[in-house]
Amino acid sequence: MKVLDLLNEIKEIIETAGGFPLTGKVLVDAGEVLEILDEIQVSLPEEIQQAQWIKNERSRILDEAKREYENTLKEARLQAEQMVENDQITARAKDRADEITRVALENAKSIKLSALDYMDNLLYGMQEKFDSMNQEYLNAMFEKTQETMSQVGNMLNDNRHELKDMEFRIQNE
Repeated sequence: MKVLDLLNEIKEIIETAGGFPLTGKVLVDAGEVLEILDEIQVSLPEEIQQAQWIKNERSRILDEAKREYENTLKEARLQAEQMVENDQITARAKDRADEITRVALENAKSIKLSALDYMDNLLYGMQEKFDSMNQEYLNAMFEKTQETMSQVGNMLNDNRHELKDMEFRIQNE
């Protein structure tokens, strides 16, 4: 994934940057890091666009199912009206119209449920992907921060020991 590659590039810049002695701080090219962050911002909207596409696709499928239901219902009514000419035909037409209506309602319901299930599966996949990315990035950032804090603490402790050693040598001269 492009975002992960860009984050690794930032990490490499920080790891290879020249440092200031005794501080643990490094000097990085802000322009280079900002350029990479801009690329990350451009890449993230692809995920957001995919979620928007899913939302639009859901609406389209539901609208299509509604149109199909209405068309089937309209057909059933037209057929029923044309067959009203005699009682026997009318009875069969009513039965057929009821059957068409029932099938249309079942089909519409099935299409709606399928569309909702499809959308739920897509959204679930996106949710898992975002949760995974969130977990991965946060853990990496937390570990790096913890490692940096530990290094700074060790450096400060070492500097204090050096100062105490110097103080001891000066007192014993």
